[in-house]
Amino acid sequence: MKVDEAIRARYSVRQFTDRPIRRDEIESLLELAVQAPNHRMTEPWRFRVAGDEAKRALSRVLGRRKSSKVTDPEAARLVREKVERTTMALPALIAVAVQQSENPEIREEDYAAAWMAIQNLALAAVERGLGTHIKTGAVMDDPELREAWRIPADQRVVAMIEMGEPAGEARNTEREPAAARTTWMD
Repeated sequence: MKVDEAIRARYSVRQFTDRPIRRDEIESLLELAVQAPNHRMTEPWRFRVAGDEAKRALSRVLGRRKSSKVTDPEAARLVREKVERTTMALPALIAVAVQQSENPEIREEDYAAAWMAIQNLALAAVERGLGTHIKTGAVMDDPELREAWRIPADQRVVAMIEMGEPAGEARNTEREPAAARTTWMD
């Protein structure tokens, strides 16, 4: 598969088969992730590959956050159970964090580098027949999750990558042509 084919084939996978993702598969994807461009070669990325206990901690935090919006106690319990089921069923889950520099310019560069690493991983996964769903949001900085996953105060969680063999058909969203958002300047 060529790079342009992988770019066009990548989409956010919402359903995975139950095929486990082996450690060596994850390791090879992480090796490609760290090939991302990184100004000043700070190599800020930090990866956490979640096992069952880490997934359980995430499901508790997500379940608490999502069920807090539900007023009916029984419905809230069902929300928590569903979150636990779907989280525990993930074939692979990787959190990507960056080591925070005290220098604001380097901090911004490192954040961008982490996203390039994430893109490398996502495209390499497509080439291997795997799919990803890249998640962001306030849960990344939840104190309970940070404690459970032992994320140091000087690291920022950028995203979580759900990964596995896609179940079902690809669903690509049509994009507006780049020309519609491009300004050519003299």
